[in-house]
Amino acid sequence: MDRLKNAVELSFRIRPAGIALAALYAVSCLTARQFSLDQFFLPAGIRAAALLIVPTRLWPYLLLGEYAYFATLRISMIESYGLAWVILASTLLMPMAMLVVHLHRTRMPSEAAIGLWLLSLSFCTALFVPGLNLGISYLLWSNPPPSNLLDAVDRTIFGHFAAIITLVPLAFLWSRRHAEPGWTDRFVAPTATAILVMLMLGLCMQLTSASAHTTRTHMVLLAALPAIALTFMHGWRGAAVAIPLLNLPLHVATPSTGLPSSFDLGTFATQQNMAVMSVALLALGSSISYHHQRARSRGLAEETTLRLARGSHQTSERELRERAAHLKHLGEGMDSSLSEMVSWLKAQGHHAVANSLQHASSVHSRLFREQASMVYPTGLEQVGLYIALQAGGACETWNNTHRVTPPRLAGNPCLLTVDLQLAIYRSLIEAVSLLLELETGQVCVRARSGRAGGRRGIVAVVSLLDHGCALSTRTTHQAVERLAGRMLAYGGTVHCRGNRLRLVLHESITRASPAAA
Repeated sequence: MDRLKNAVELSFRIRPAGIALAALYAVSCLTARQFSLDQFFLPAGIRAAALLIVPTRLWPYLLLGEYAYFATLRISMIESYGLAWVILASTLLMPMAMLVVHLHRTRMPSEAAIGLWLLSLSFCTALFVPGLNLGISYLLWSNPPPSNLLDAVDRTIFGHFAAIITLVPLAFLWSRRHAEPGWTDRFVAPTATAILVMLMLGLCMQLTSASAHTTRTHMVLLAALPAIALTFMHGWRGAAVAIPLLNLPLHVATPSTGLPSSFDLGTFATQQNMAVMSVALLALGSSISYHHQRARSRGLAEETTLRLARGSHQTSERELRERAAHLKHLGEGMDSSLSEMVSWLKAQGHHAVANSLQHASSVHSRLFREQASMVYPTGLEQVGLYIALQAGGACETWNNTHRVTPPRLAGNPCLLTVDLQLAIYRSLIEAVSLLLELETGQVCVRARSGRAGGRRGIVAVVSLLDHGCALSTRTTHQAVERLAGRMLAYGGTVHCRGNRLRLVLHESITRASPAAA
């Protein structure tokens, strides 16, 4: 017996916070009912919103609060409508709402589909919960009035839907307040202005005469403009904030006899329009959020790709620098050995051989240093880009072709970071080689470095000296393929126009530079 009791024992711990939650829910529904009409039934919205905000483990307390709410309302109705109706119509509505919300929560949407998900949740909750309530009522009431059946169904379902679509997006927004992507801070002033305008128009609605339906309708239409602006700025989040600011002031301004069954036809038509507009705002917000997410994902992917490409180039440059340092060490060793050999030959009296060996050694040593500088321009780190171009192996190679005019260089490239100088150095050498390979005629190299606003950079132009000779299509395509990768990795651009290639590289002026160091 003890084993059986242990096997079927259920543990349910009563939490004071849960009891407080149940009491708060019951009081909220009772209070909201005092301000509700059949055409805008606030307790239905509170029910769906609470199921979204409250974790699933605390739903039993919401069920307890729902039963307390209905017990307060319907115990006195037993004599009029029967015990069966009071029990069934009070105990089945919240489980039905829980089922609908649970089925939706099992398939949580992505940021792009939240608006459509909220519309589905609102439609289903507004259809099944009051549908169940009306079905129980018309099955168990002794004399259901058949004449106004469709009107009652229409008014009840619409009233539930109007309240649910007003409160549910706001509740879901609160439940995802820490989710990514968060609110953007680009539209703080326009957002605050739009919300303030909607609040002022809502206040004007309260001050308008109860019979002035046309004036209230105009105010609602005016309030729709900042609501649309909020949706455009923030997607479905903006719609979630705008819809309550549209619907709640209109509901509060609805003429009422003080009973939930009171009905105002003029406001009902406006409320129907507002419901359609709420659906449109959520659908529009969902579409905007979808495209914003795609653009953001694409931007992040491009940024990651460029960062990886830049890191790859920097790693390659570090390897080339080590290789150039090793070559320099080898060259110094060979120069030292040849110098010792020349000294020994002179000591032995072989002056002619020593002089010949010394001359050959100096020529080959110079060529070796030029080729080593082509591997990595170590002088660029000490004297800057322009000196590395004019005194390194690149300049000697250009002079040997007899087709490259002396470079025209302006500005101070030492203000740029070494990585940026290396990028333009490699790109210039590649661009000149490309024009020498695929074009005829003389080649001109120009560069100017400087600063503008909060950025600094360099503009380099490699062009044909003959202005009337345009670059061929093959040269243009090759230039984009061979130069754009490195330039884009450092935030630069390549332009091919007429007879020239234009290379632009820039960086933020706040970054540390060699000169500043």
